[in-house]
Amino acid sequence: MNPSQMDELIERHLAAERAGDPAGSVAVYTDDVEHDVVGFPTGPVRGKEAAQGFYEYLGGNFHTEAMELTHQYYGDDFCVVEHSTTGTVPGEFLGVPGNGRRITFRLLHVWEFRDGLISRENVWLDGGTVIAQLTAPDLESASA
Repeated sequence: MNPSQMDELIERHLAAERAGDPAGSVAVYTDDVEHDVVGFPTGPVRGKEAAQGFYEYLGGNFHTEAMELTHQYYGDDFCVVEHSTTGTVPGEFLGVPGNGRRITFRLLHVWEFRDGLISRENVWLDGGTVIAQLTAPDLESASA
């Protein structure tokens, strides 16, 4: 696949994720996709149905507002993308209640492609930054 084909699949996936559409998020995956969010309790999962379960969970707990591209690298059948990601956490994230807080953190995706679809998504995020923001004192309450 060429970089523009990879980018088109990635953007379709991310647009569905931002829209809270779990089925759309996995529509660009191969049937046997490996979905691996490093540190997520289930570990890597295989197949669209298992991956869709992750996006159903994510949609209730984190609402992506922006993903600013910082770096992108291409190979013959893979792409590595780093974003600065901002969103709100109405549920919990990394086991910490979000209480509706808005957070920003670095996110790295390693995407692999086969037969014109995404065959693997590997996600790494800056969990320390996420937890620090979710557990910081509420400055508005403290100054009241």
